[in-house]
Amino acid sequence: MKILVTGGAGFIGSAVVRLAVARGCEVVNLDALTYAACQANLVEVENNARYIFEPGDIRDRAALSRIFAEHKPDVVMHLAAESHVDRSIDGPGDFIDTNITGTFNMLQAALTYWVAQGRPDDFRFHHISTDEVFGSLPADPTAKFTETTPYDPRSPYSASKAASDHLVRAWHETYGLPVVLSNCSNNYGPFHFPEKLVPVVILNALAGKPLPIYGDGSNIRDWLYVEDHADALLLVATQGELGRSYNIGGENELTNLQLVHMICTVLDRVRPLDRGNYADLITFVSDRPGHDARYAIDPSRIRDELGWRPSVTVEQGLERTVHWYLENESWWRPLLTRQGVGERLGAGQNTRP
Repeated sequence: MKILVTGGAGFIGSAVVRLAVARGCEVVNLDALTYAACQANLVEVENNARYIFEPGDIRDRAALSRIFAEHKPDVVMHLAAESHVDRSIDGPGDFIDTNITGTFNMLQAALTYWVAQGRPDDFRFHHISTDEVFGSLPADPTAKFTETTPYDPRSPYSASKAASDHLVRAWHETYGLPVVLSNCSNNYGPFHFPEKLVPVVILNALAGKPLPIYGDGSNIRDWLYVEDHADALLLVATQGELGRSYNIGGENELTNLQLVHMICTVLDRVRPLDRGNYADLITFVSDRPGHDARYAIDPSRIRDELGWRPSVTVEQGLERTVHWYLENESWWRPLLTRQGVGERLGAGQNTRP
């Protein structure tokens, strides 16, 4: 099986690429290598005969047509996206261009290729999305996102992903393109670009810097270990029912403050400070505009239909993640100089719509 992965040099995409190659698949990685991409994520597969890197942008329709015609994929896994909510607040235009127009280009290129190949039954287009398209849940622990939850995006990022989801469904219903979709909860783990909460907390703690928490830290997220997610994505891509969507969650709900305290506890044990505890560095900062209160996924469909459940608890995953960052400074250190890393983004005062 040959898989075309878009955004395969990113955090989740590279986990998919590494796992797919390890399982014997041929993988073509299409990536524009924008600020959050890192080819060092793929060192373990870069010399593998089953791995091909194609530099390119999903906004470039001509490049997409060439790549489909040349590589003839059996499966497309579309992960390429702008994904940082704070950056979407400051500059929504990039999110519209990449997440909406880019997905439109991918769908058109895939449809043209699929028709030209005689509409093969085994071709699939898997669109990977986020639970943020569903909006914000109440505190009631029984309330969870299902695949039929109405869309209610609250940020430019989630709105652009919601639009791309709708496009994928429309191309299935209107043109018959064989698609599957998935919406995931918050990912964390190795190779996480250092602008998201988990790596920010780990790296700030190691540098003795404040650990910033938005608002009062009560916002709740469901945390999914990235390698579990990659496993689920390959399962959905190959065995999911056409036209169907699957919510993928880690079954690990925590407030942001609880999460940060858990990271600090691991660091206190494996890299203790001379004085005090890492939790002493926690600093509450002004909240993000429109910050969703709670996300939580009901993963029963993927569990019941495809037999998948996460294998890593949040305690295990955070332990592995902290150790990975401690052991891989040569990976993360150069990324700290990239544009926007270490800055407060998305506070609402520097928008450029």
